[in-house]
Amino acid sequence: MLVHRNMAGLEVLYSCVGGSISCPQDAVVCFVHWEMIKSGYRCIGSGDEPKGSDKKSELLPADWNSNREELYSLRYKAKDSETQLLLKAISVDSTLIFNLMNSGTQQVSDLTVNISDHVEADQLQTFDSVFKDTDSLSEKVKTQLLPAQGRAPGQRTSRREEEDERRRREDSDPSASPSDSPDRDPPHTGADLDPFGSRGGGGMILDPLRSGYPRSGFDPSTGIPDILPPGAVPQGLASTRLDQSDDPDQVRE
Repeated sequence: MLVHRNMAGLEVLYSCVGGSISCPQDAVVCFVHWEMIKSGYRCIGSGDEPKGSDKKSELLPADWNSNREELYSLRYKAKDSETQLLLKAISVDSTLIFNLMNSGTQQVSDLTVNISDHVEADQLQTFDSVFKDTDSLSEKVKTQLLPAQGRAPGQRTSRREEEDERRRREDSDPSASPSDSPDRDPPHTGADLDPFGSRGGGGMILDPLRSGYPRSGFDPSTGIPDILPPGAVPQGLASTRLDQSDDPDQVRE
């Protein structure tokens, strides 16, 4: 079991609501609430609409999971500003889907959590054993759900934007090698296995025709540098070679 390095605050929170936790979804919501508190927000109540009893608190409200069969709904306010956020979570099969909306800008971020990856369903009443792989869950909440510092809430960087930024950094540093970046695909992995085409090809999602390979006047017998040795013919290129050659006997598969 991989445990987060500092879970003291979560342990206190979990102890306060432990008597009302009756399903793994409750435990995940409790964890996400804790991440909200650590990030400078305070819970002001449950439900979609403001109430006269609303007040900032690090604890969960008494009725925080009273509607768990349909939807979790919690409202938060920034500790040092007027920013208000509405957190909703709904259980779909074995996952819990979170939406976090800035009530002022209507901007929304989302996160899908595979419940069994992070909660031991038979350990709900034992804090030391209930959570697993908490570092990973914490990172997901911070990068995919919570508003990032320096950006408006809901405006999280997309995977494609991150890939583009990484490629720009690598292009500006010609001395960088593929091994310098842990996020790059392995050196012997073709560009068609990279869905974002980070090695020059289009990638299998954006370019099913594998536009990274030369098309016009290409001679397979010369090989593809760093990909295929001389004489090797990529699958699907043999017919192209046959069309370009006057002598079919020159083509070897």
